[in-house]
Amino acid sequence: MGLTRKLKAYMTLDRQRLGIAAILIAVCTASSATAQDLGPPPQFDAPDMDRVRLGQLLFYDPILSGNRNISCATCHHPRFGTSDAVSLAIGEGGTGLGPDRRIDPRNPPEQRIPRNAPGLWNLGATEFKHFFHDGRLEEDPSQPRGIRTPLGAEMTAGFQSPLAAQAMFPVLSPDEMAGHYSENDVSRAVRLGLLSQEGGAWGIIASRVSAVPEYARAFEAVAPGQSITFAAIGNMIADFIAFEWRADNSLFDRVMRGDAQFPPQTQQGHDLFYGKAGCGRCHSGWFQTDHAFHAIAMPQIGPGKSARFEDHARDDGRLRVTGAQVDMFAFRTPSLRNVTLTAPYGHSGAYAHLEDVVRHHLNPVSALQAYDMSMATLPGFPGANDTRIVSDPAAVAEIAAANVLNPVDLTDVEVAAILAFLQALEDPAERLGVPATVPSGLPVDR
Repeated sequence: MGLTRKLKAYMTLDRQRLGIAAILIAVCTASSATAQDLGPPPQFDAPDMDRVRLGQLLFYDPILSGNRNISCATCHHPRFGTSDAVSLAIGEGGTGLGPDRRIDPRNPPEQRIPRNAPGLWNLGATEFKHFFHDGRLEEDPSQPRGIRTPLGAEMTAGFQSPLAAQAMFPVLSPDEMAGHYSENDVSRAVRLGLLSQEGGAWGIIASRVSAVPEYARAFEAVAPGQSITFAAIGNMIADFIAFEWRADNSLFDRVMRGDAQFPPQTQQGHDLFYGKAGCGRCHSGWFQTDHAFHAIAMPQIGPGKSARFEDHARDDGRLRVTGAQVDMFAFRTPSLRNVTLTAPYGHSGAYAHLEDVVRHHLNPVSALQAYDMSMATLPGFPGANDTRIVSDPAAVAEIAAANVLNPVDLTDVEVAAILAFLQALEDPAERLGVPATVPSGLPVDR
């Protein structure tokens, strides 16, 4: 019995020691997100560089647009952090690049692009399964070919991933790249609902690319004996995006790997981000996103997201996808990688400055109610009623009522520290860059 009591005493002491050690470890790590807290490191597929180089040319080539005047890079340019540095872009019917883009008086657009052009960082990581601000294109095992799109199964055939399908949606959008009714063969096919059918928009674009000898040779090299299709073009562009804008070697990554340390202000911001400020509850994981959808009373400016037959400027967000009332005004949590480079912010680009959108999160309802249009960056657009929602008290109240964030009190010093931490997420990786020319011979946005 004596020996048993001694063994029990030692075991109790060991448990106490282990408990004390655990507490010390917890105290030491409570203010920092470790690699274990972030989950497994992000995964990327190994690139096929022949496909990547072909995708680079297609990404910067205006041949994919109806009027051969806009490329993917027009709204997603590396000069502007893979976005376009304006709140809401001018797509078809504009000339120029980024903040210098203006309406073409010879062919004015019908409206602004209704949502802000998001950055393309790390979209090739396997964890990214939802695309667009409302996630309307997403990986879904219950759907044909595992992809759900607004165009149904028709827009999934031949695409290797949701990213590849997403890359080709702007090509079919009248306001973005296709052009307006009767302007060109692509826009006519889109307006008539002819996509993959004989004589449809898919075939027209694929035929354009096939007719360029350099593209024909490049596709034959990567896919011998296979014809050039609309989906194959999207697959190459997706491979390029996944390679070109992989950004996983920021100061944050190096600190998490144990290869570096944060400066004091950045460390303070990190601790606030994952602690008192509560940012890490939604901006979680290695890429600071939970890939979920939240309503945070973001101001709605511009034309809103509506069907052509609808007469409103509201953007219902995720509700349009799921039909669930809980998703009213909810939008995808954006990754914060290179967030310092991708202004403006919010689904409508309501905030041109990073500090302003950070402060919005501290009290979303108050920020919404006090919103001023001077906080946005909008190219001139005669006749546009950009304040239709934010100047309507009932509409503002409806957006405010959906908000899920509680107010947080931070000092100016603490806000500055969070901004310093966000700077530590910057890794402006660019590997191939902008090509000097493209096979079509059309001008390249530089």
